[in-house]
Amino acid sequence: MKLTDNFSKSEFDCHDGSEMPNDVFENVKILAEQMQVLRDELGVSIHLTNGYRSPAHNKKVGGAKNSMHLYGKACDMKVKGMTPKQILLVIERLIKEGKMMQGGIGLYNTFVHYDIRGTKARWNG
Repeated sequence: MKLTDNFSKSEFDCHDGSEMPNDVFENVKILAEQMQVLRDELGVSIHLTNGYRSPAHNKKVGGAKNSMHLYGKACDMKVKGMTPKQILLVIERLIKEGKMMQGGIGLYNTFVHYDIRGTKARWNG
């Protein structure tokens, strides 16, 4: 199911095959719109490595107890040809310009976490 020009629901589905609850899907639609803004800005595809996580899968992968992934409000991403720091800087600029929602941004060695919690949170993994 296509959510935006470049993102489909399957990209946000839990890796353990769990069904996405309806309230989570509503959040995923908003998250996909934010990711489309980033995709349009970058002009290249974004590979989502994580989206929604069921409680069981979140526990299995060692996710935070109240992870935004549990609510369909977070995704982890990689962009070919860009470092995680470069991706983070673009997201920060788009938030500052009012084009993307404020939220959490986590910088990791191989990916960037972005979420739509609505308040600013920053960390290094």
